[in-house]
Amino acid sequence: MADARQSPLQKVLGRSTRTLRVRASVIIMAVVVLAVVLVPPLAQLDQQAVDLAQKLRPPSWAHPFGTDDVGRDLLLRCVYGLRVSLMVGAVAALAATLIGTAVGAAAGAFGGWTDRVVMRLVDTCSSVPHLLLGIFVVAMFRPGVWPVVASVALTHWLSTARIVRSEILSLRSRPFIDAAISGGASRWRVTVRHLLPGVVPQAGLAAVLMVPHAMWHESALSFLGLGLPAHQASLGNLVQSARGSLLAGDWWPTLFPGLLLILPTLAIAGLVGAWRERLSPRRRSELML
Repeated sequence: MADARQSPLQKVLGRSTRTLRVRASVIIMAVVVLAVVLVPPLAQLDQQAVDLAQKLRPPSWAHPFGTDDVGRDLLLRCVYGLRVSLMVGAVAALAATLIGTAVGAAAGAFGGWTDRVVMRLVDTCSSVPHLLLGIFVVAMFRPGVWPVVASVALTHWLSTARIVRSEILSLRSRPFIDAAISGGASRWRVTVRHLLPGVVPQAGLAAVLMVPHAMWHESALSFLGLGLPAHQASLGNLVQSARGSLLAGDWWPTLFPGLLLILPTLAIAGLVGAWRERLSPRRRSELML
C-alpha cells in the first residue's frame, strides 16, 4: 500500500538509493576482504616490530594510518586485527546459528511441552544482558580466541531460535506438510526433509547479521581486558591500547580501528537489507533480530 501511494519520482529515487547503498556495501566488503587476504603476505613486515624512534607518528605516506605508542605500523596492525575480529565473528556467528537452528527446530517441530520448556529457556536467557553472560563464560578460561568464540556463540543463539521456531510453525500449517504426514512420513523425516530446508534463508540471514554483532562483542570483551591476549592484534585490543594516546591528543590510534569496526557493520547491513527486500514482504517482520 505504501508503494502504491508513492509518486514515480519517489520510486525512482528509492530504487537509486537502494542501488547506491548496495554498490557501496559491495565495494567496502570487497576492500575489506582483499585487505585481510593480501596485505599481510604482501607487506613483508612484522606487525609486532617495535621502533621507538617512530612512535606516535601521524598518518603519512610511509605509515598511512600512523604508528602506535611503540612505533608499530597501525595499518598493518589494523589489518591483522580486522582479520582476527572477522574470523572470530564469522566462526561465532556460524556456531550460534547452528545452536539456534537446532533449538528452534526442536521447539517448532515437536511442539507441546518441548516447545514450552525450550521457549521458557530462551526467555530466561534473554532476560540477562549478553555482555554479562559473555563475561561469565570467558572468565572461566584463559584469554584466547576460542573462549571468545564460545562466549558469543552461547549468548547469541536466542534470536535465531525464535526466528526458526516461528518459520517452522508457519511451515507446519502448509498443505504439503499435511500431505507428507498423511503419506506416513515420520516426524523426524518431515523435519529433516521439509521443515529445515524451509528455514535456511532465515537462518542464513540471521548468521550474516550476527557477524558484525559478534565482532562488536569481541571488541567489547577485549577492551575490558577479558577477550584476546593483549599482545594479539584485534580491533578491541587496538582501541583499548590507544586510550592513553587519545587523552594525549593523538587521535589516529583510536580512529582507524574504530572505522574498521563501523564500516564492515554498515556494509553488511546494506547487503542484508538488499537480501531482505528479495524475500516476500510477509516474512520481513519474522527476520528482524
